[in-house]
This record gives sequence, structure tokens and C-alpha cells, in this order.
Amino acid sequence: MPEYLDFVPEERFRRHLALSPDGTTIAYSSNVTGSFDLWTIPVAGGAARRVAGLDERSVWQIAWTPDGGSLVFTADRNGDEQYRIYQVAAGGGDPEEVSSGPDCQRVLADDPFDAEGRFLIYGANDRDRAVQDILIRDLSDGSERRIVPPAGVIFAPVRLSPSGRWLSATGARSNTDVAAYLIDVAGPGAEPVCVTVEYGHGLFAPGPWAPDSSAFYLCTDVWGEFTSIGRYSIDDAGLRRLTTDDWDVELLEAAGETLVWSRNEDGRSALQATKNGAPLLLPGIPQGVVDALSLTPDAEQIVLRIDSATRPSEIGVLDMAGGFRYLTDSRPPAMRAVQPVEPESITYPSANGRQVRAFLYRPHSPGPHPVLLSIHGGPEAQERPIYAYSGLYQHLLDQGIAIVAPNIAGSTGYGLTYQKLIYRDWGGVDLEDLDHAVRQIQATPGLDHDRIAVMGGSYGGFAALSCLSRLPYQWAAGVSFCGPTNLVTLAQACPPTWKSIVAAVLGDPETDADHLTRRSPVTYAEAITAPLLVIQGAHDPRVPQNESDQIVDRLRDRGVNVRYDIYSDEGHGFTNRKNELKAYGDIAQFIVKHLIGDR
Repeated sequence: MPEYLDFVPEERFRRHLALSPDGTTIAYSSNVTGSFDLWTIPVAGGAARRVAGLDERSVWQIAWTPDGGSLVFTADRNGDEQYRIYQVAAGGGDPEEVSSGPDCQRVLADDPFDAEGRFLIYGANDRDRAVQDILIRDLSDGSERRIVPPAGVIFAPVRLSPSGRWLSATGARSNTDVAAYLIDVAGPGAEPVCVTVEYGHGLFAPGPWAPDSSAFYLCTDVWGEFTSIGRYSIDDAGLRRLTTDDWDVELLEAAGETLVWSRNEDGRSALQATKNGAPLLLPGIPQGVVDALSLTPDAEQIVLRIDSATRPSEIGVLDMAGGFRYLTDSRPPAMRAVQPVEPESITYPSANGRQVRAFLYRPHSPGPHPVLLSIHGGPEAQERPIYAYSGLYQHLLDQGIAIVAPNIAGSTGYGLTYQKLIYRDWGGVDLEDLDHAVRQIQATPGLDHDRIAVMGGSYGGFAALSCLSRLPYQWAAGVSFCGPTNLVTLAQACPPTWKSIVAAVLGDPETDADHLTRRSPVTYAEAITAPLLVIQGAHDPRVPQNESDQIVDRLRDRGVNVRYDIYSDEGHGFTNRKNELKAYGDIAQFIVKHLIGDR
């Protein structure tokens, strides 16, 4: 029988793709050599080439200079999310640092250069750890202009207009309260102006500009529960609706008068397009999730990153005339030898008449099957049919373990109201939905309700620990990686720029301390009896190691069977391939041992 490593992709790609100005080359970040380095591959197909890498640093965002001669990228050290900016020749060489000052959270704009490539635009919290400014750096002399956001707003630069005059930006107060700003960078003051203030609170995410710089496109939920596309005109300061989708519009790109976007249809991606305002018929793409999208300048090709339950994330090209083709092939040996499992979409009832959507993965072998309840992170995120956890799902399915992965209250993709149910109610409405998930497992033929384990990372780790400590079931085992355990200390230790968002989404650690304490898994640690595996990165800036320390200490004091693995060179997740394979391999062995037994 194949082992976990037989299901591991040959390489994993970061989400950011950068298409060269002439549309011939894609730059991306891959961990094929063990760490996330900078690579390029021709759009026409061919061999990939490693352009740059840095010891102990991982490449994240990437952008080409306008002449296509070099690339800039951000990189952090051991997952600490303190990014520095580097530049390297497109042909390869030693990267040179562009940024200056202390380590901080630097974020490149989507299109960070002016047409001449003289100015580089990024966000940074170097001046005040709690405030993210926008900086315009003159690469010719190293000088910088700084644009400070209004109080309580987290700025992020987005795109410079083709004319070079207007910079679009977002100003966030929470994940669902994100305004759109315009900055006249040609003027001496460069004061930011909120152009969506008259529409009230909501999500306004600027996208590409019209070719003549007269307007920009944006995704917004101002017209209803789901995000749709709007067009904001500079001259008349008007916002016009362009789509009426019943699902969220996600990625949005344009080239000339061609507009392409992806739509999230119950977790799976569908591409749509218009040209000169008229619908444009696109060739089909493989079933899966598109999480990165670029258009060649002639709008004849769409470069994308696509992930699916039965094939790992890949980079591919959709040719308007020739159809879809993969540029990469990261499939592991087992995926060429076994029949992978495609999940089925199910819906189950929860409290107050809510209906919860979930994915049910059934092994091909005869049942009844033990079950892993897998909870996604976020919480404002979504369980989607992807090649999850570097092949862990498919390995467990091959071992005969079923998987139920719900989109509980707080999940994105099912409307704004559903998403905001989790606000300041962690461990409340979400735990009700998880309780009913177990009831659904118990009522589903072919599933063994006497053998159920629960697993999650980040918020999912918090939810898994909440299940173990607060729901009255005989859990076979639990796994938490980078999971919060004490909501008070979590809120106190959040990254400085997140303070307002954490207060809105989770609660204030001072005024809401009693409520947060009542909802914290560590408060009910004495109720945890199931074997537990806890995994934590020592450099995690989002969920500090102290979160895992607290519950592990409480459990060990009681003699509970808890395994605690700390990765000294990782943050919130994995940047080192060797660490990632070990951690997910250990999770696989742990779950198989406690759901099936030693084989």
C-alpha cells in the first residue's frame, strides 16, 4: 500500500504569479529545491529555470520591471512574515535588496511600477508597527514618498493607472469593511481620497484599470450578498454594476477591452469573460479552483494556477483558440497508480434552520469507514475541493478513512450574512455547526460514527480543540497545528496592524475578556481525553507558540496523551519542504494509528 510520501506533489507553488510585460514568461515561487525560490517558465511551454533564492528566506510576491529585464520580489525569514524587497536580473544572478529600514510587513502593489520603472510602490508598517503606510520609492536615488492612512485604516496599494497619475488602494477596517481609495500621485500632496464613502461600509476591492485610465474595475458586495463587478468612473465619480452573479466573483483581470474573472460556484471555479462589454465564450478548464490569474497583453491567453481534489496545484495556460494545457506537472507517483477520490457536495441541517454545505470524501474500499472531520482555517475562508495538505486527504482515503470537510458559519463563498455570523462569536455558532456535522456523520450510511477524529490548522486548530473540549463525543484523536487556544492572549499578541480587525472579528482582549475566556479551548482543557497531536511554528506571528504551550502544559499536567512538535525554523505554516513533509507525514501516521490501528 502506498505511503504518505507517495502522495506528495513533486513541488508546491505559492499563489503569486507574475506575467512578463511581453506575455512570454511566467515568474513564480516553487519549493521544488526544498525552499520557496524564484522560478520562471515560458508561456509557450518548456523547461523551468531557477532565477534566485535566498538562504532561510522564502519568496512570496513577485513583479516584473516594465522593461522585462529584472524582477522584484518579497521574502521573509523562516515564516516570520517580516518581508524585505529584492531585485534580480531576469536571467538570474545575486539578488540585491531594494528595501531599507527595519524588518516589517512590506506588501508590493499588484502592479508596483510606473511605466518607466523608476518608482516602486509598496505598503509597510516601518514608521509605526500598528499602521501600514504606502511608500513610493524612487529607485534612481533611494528616496521615498510616504502616504499615511486615516486612523484605524490598514492601507494596501493596488494598481497604478496606465497614465501614471492615479494609484488605487484599499483601506481595511475588517475583512468585510474594505474601502477603495484613489491617490493622485502626480500632485504634490498625494492625499488619499476614499471614493466609496457614499456607498457605506462593505467590500470594495479595486482591480484593473481601463486602458485610457478613465476608470477602474472592482469587486464589491455593495449590491447584495455576493461580490460582483463594478466600474468606477473617475470623471463622474460614479460606480456602475457590470455583473449580477449569484456566487462570489473572485479574481478579476483585464487586457485592453477584454475582462476575465473567476466565479466561485460552491467552491469550484468557473471562468467568464467579456470583450467590449459583450460576453466572450471561453474554452473549458479542468474542474478545480483557480487562485491566480493573468492575461497576456493581446488577451489571447490566460495564465492561471489551478488546484483540484485529484491533481495538485499546477500552472496552466488557457489559449482562446487552442484550449487549456498544463505548463507544470507536479503529480506524485501514487496519483498515477491509484484512482483518486473526488468529493461529493452535501448539505446538512444545523441550529436555527441553517443549512451547512460540506464536502464528503468516501474511500473506494468497502465501508463502514472511520471519519476525519477536517476544519478549514480563517475562519473567513472556505473549504474547497483542492489537493489538500500536500496529498494528506488522498493518502488517508487510500487507507480507508473518509473525510467530512464542512463550511461552517463564518465561511466565505455563501454570502456576506453567512460569513459575518462568526464575528465576535468564535466558539459559538461555529461549534453548533460542528456539533451537527458529527450528527450528520452518525446518520450517514457507510460511515463509522464510533471512530471519528478531528483536525484543523490556524482557526481550524481552534475549532478542533473546541470540539475535543466542548462537544460530548468520544473522539478517537485530535490534531491542531498553529491553533489558538486562549482567545484573550491571541487578541493581545496579534500583529500590530491587525488590532482593529481582530477587535471587529474576534473581540477586544480587555472589554471582552470574560466572553473570550468562556469561548477558549484552554478553559475546558480538563475535558480533553482523546490522544492529541499539536504542531507549532516557533516564529508564528499570527498564532504565537504560547498558544500551543498553554494547552499542552494543561494536558500534560493531567497525564493526557499529547504529542507536541515545535518547528524552530517555521512560522504560520511551512516554508521548508522537509519540515512540511515530516509534519504532514506525522499527522497521517497519527490519524491512521488512532482510527485504524497499527498495520
